[in-house]
Amino acid sequence: MGDYEVVLFTGDLACAGTHNKVFIKLVGTAGTSEFTKFKSVFQRGQVSLKYLFPYLVLIELKKQDLFVQRSWYPAKVEVTSPEDKTYSFPIYHWITDSKVHYFREGTGLLTKSLTPVIFCLSWDIYKEEIPHCIRTDTSLPYDVCFSLTKNTEYFSFIFFIIDMIKNFSVSIFSFLYYVIQHWTDDFFFGYQFLNGVNPLMIQCCVELPKNFPVADEIVFPDGQNKLTDEMEVTKGNIFLCDYKLLDGIQTNTINEKKQYLMAPLVLLWKTDGKLKPIAIQLKQKPAEDNPIFFPTDSEHDWLLAKIFVRSADFNLYELNAHLLRTHLLAEVFTLSLLRNLPMVHPLYKLLKPHTRYTLHINSLARTHLINKDGIFTKFAASGGEGAFTILQRSLASLTYSSLCIPDDISMRGLKSVPNFYYRDDGLRLWRIIHRFVLGVLGHYYKSDAEVQKDSEVNKWIYDIYEHGFLSKEETGIPQKFNTVDEMVKFVTMVIFTCSAQHSAVNTGQYDFGAWMPNYPTTMQLPPPTTKGEANENTMLEKFPEVNTTVHGMGTMWLLSKSSADCVFLGNYPEEHFTEEVPLKKIKQFQEDLGKLSADIEDRNKRLDLPYTYLDPKFIENSVSI
Repeated sequence: MGDYEVVLFTGDLACAGTHNKVFIKLVGTAGTSEFTKFKSVFQRGQVSLKYLFPYLVLIELKKQDLFVQRSWYPAKVEVTSPEDKTYSFPIYHWITDSKVHYFREGTGLLTKSLTPVIFCLSWDIYKEEIPHCIRTDTSLPYDVCFSLTKNTEYFSFIFFIIDMIKNFSVSIFSFLYYVIQHWTDDFFFGYQFLNGVNPLMIQCCVELPKNFPVADEIVFPDGQNKLTDEMEVTKGNIFLCDYKLLDGIQTNTINEKKQYLMAPLVLLWKTDGKLKPIAIQLKQKPAEDNPIFFPTDSEHDWLLAKIFVRSADFNLYELNAHLLRTHLLAEVFTLSLLRNLPMVHPLYKLLKPHTRYTLHINSLARTHLINKDGIFTKFAASGGEGAFTILQRSLASLTYSSLCIPDDISMRGLKSVPNFYYRDDGLRLWRIIHRFVLGVLGHYYKSDAEVQKDSEVNKWIYDIYEHGFLSKEETGIPQKFNTVDEMVKFVTMVIFTCSAQHSAVNTGQYDFGAWMPNYPTTMQLPPPTTKGEANENTMLEKFPEVNTTVHGMGTMWLLSKSSADCVFLGNYPEEHFTEEVPLKKIKQFQEDLGKLSADIEDRNKRLDLPYTYLDPKFIENSVSI
């Protein structure tokens, strides 16, 4: 028997310390110590005094409330043996009661853990046929809630107009000024399908849809090009954006006025290294009162058609690319992780940083954005029942391959499109994340058989399949893992979705949407049914009213704003991994991200409009806003 030196670290968070009595017990293979009291006061960021105990292996922690119950946030415990070997016990957990809490030594274990899952969370159904969510009959656990800093910033929303005006005065000379200057340009219209906030709509077109009867002589009046030639696989110069998911959607009523939302088809042509729109049909069904608009039409006819497309893009983007494909899926990944994997599991350690604040921000979205009285419900064309119809249709069309950017880019035929920075940066990020995940998980899983027999990780993936993708086999989501490679790819997708993909579709909302004509949340008059009637006045009449525009701008500003305590990709303030190999992999991961960031910064110096949304130094680890 020897003496073990114990050091307890309190987390560096607001209100993390406690004045309550704290007790610790060490559990070893040969016996246990008694509960021993720490006499020092634990304050924010401080390290306690050092005490001596016998034995080792598992620790038990509890606090004794003096007069009132107060939460305490221990970060970790370090125990040094008589042989000077240091054992680390990661905690990073709010202790809010006087019960005994158990924490294992930090070495990752694949075998069934002796300690239970630390969270007791349940699934709920917010709306049929969309991903399930966390049950919130009571308040959320402290561990998944915003910090005091984050909470204060978020709920200062009522002052957003003041801040928005200040931000406007700063950005008017940069990004926003560029949008104001170029929003009517055809090439900027095309650019936004590649590097705007919704790069998921565009696909290479090798055959025109039957409901989009575009004639050669109209799009190429000089006769020097033909659609059939330009659509050939060897050229691949024609692209399509089809908003069929919006067809027949029940639209909103705002300010006692019926709103309008189209389901357009857009044809684009790659020329001079850029994308140019060459045809727009605003409704899915061809008809005399549904003309196809072309650049050769009058200036106002053509511009109005593009505006209706941009409004359609806003509504589908917010619900499909943003809410469903990042927020709701990230919540599923998070909830399944916390329900099924103990802290000692290496997959828990790997994914925990990518769950920060996700359950809280999504709960707020359900009470402030998409609920009956929510901002999106009140001020977007698809607000209300229409929004849930779009979500249901989007999930029904969602596939695993579309969530994996290498597969998605290939399926959409976008490998050779020039100046596609979302693709270029995203593919490099995917490879960096994949290499990191393979390095970490490959340290623990030495064979496919070890993956197959890991009941905890297979419960995690099945929970995702059942509650996130509603047990639909056609999505391609695995129900279990048979190989290390399968698990590595899926985990790469999870990390990419929660960090990079969310950044790509979230951060630029205010950049592209602050100038309302470029991204109207709704249109309050129908589109033209004949050509030649549009003018500046009829166009202005179709724009949303001022209060609708202000709420849209304010919401986009809030959702684009990082909090003061955000944690960026590759940073791990919580030290869940303690072993040499995963720590080396983290360091290499950080170096790879730094190299990518430097390359992006160097490229952006040569661009009129820098693309920063996938620069690692601006990507948060998790869906937190």
